[in-house]
Amino acid sequence: MPAQFLLNITIAILWTLLMDEETFRLSTLIAGYLLGIGVLFLMQRFFGSKFYLIRVYSAIKLLLIFISELFQSSLLIITQILSPKLKIKPGIFSYEHNLEGDYELTALALLLTLTPGSVVMEVSPDGKVFYIHAMDVEESRDAVLRSIKVFEKAIMEVTRD
Repeated sequence: MPAQFLLNITIAILWTLLMDEETFRLSTLIAGYLLGIGVLFLMQRFFGSKFYLIRVYSAIKLLLIFISELFQSSLLIITQILSPKLKIKPGIFSYEHNLEGDYELTALALLLTLTPGSVVMEVSPDGKVFYIHAMDVEESRDAVLRSIKVFEKAIMEVTRD
């Protein structure tokens, strides 16, 4: 992916230089960048990996999913805190995931810990099971499991070819 991006920037700079304009124009550089996107898209089968803009799109999608989950879980936590009586039942449950590699495991654990109401307490020695503490196991367990699956799919889209 970095090689494709650097090649695209190189094409944009070469395009700007070959246009032989008296002054630097940002529009010429942008046109060269867009031309580079087209060239790289047509040549993507020679790189052996996905087209880099697909990964950029997947990363932006993961960020938007995280923001959405953060907002939803924050509202849930606020409503539980502001209710006159706490009707929560905290608990721990396990989740077996399909991720591979330290980067994917760390990303999922951090995303889950950053969303309010759930904390990854421990990872099994083989790295295949997360032990998660939820603020309300009865109500939020299904929501946490749903968000875990969404995060897991989005992380795989970003990290895998």
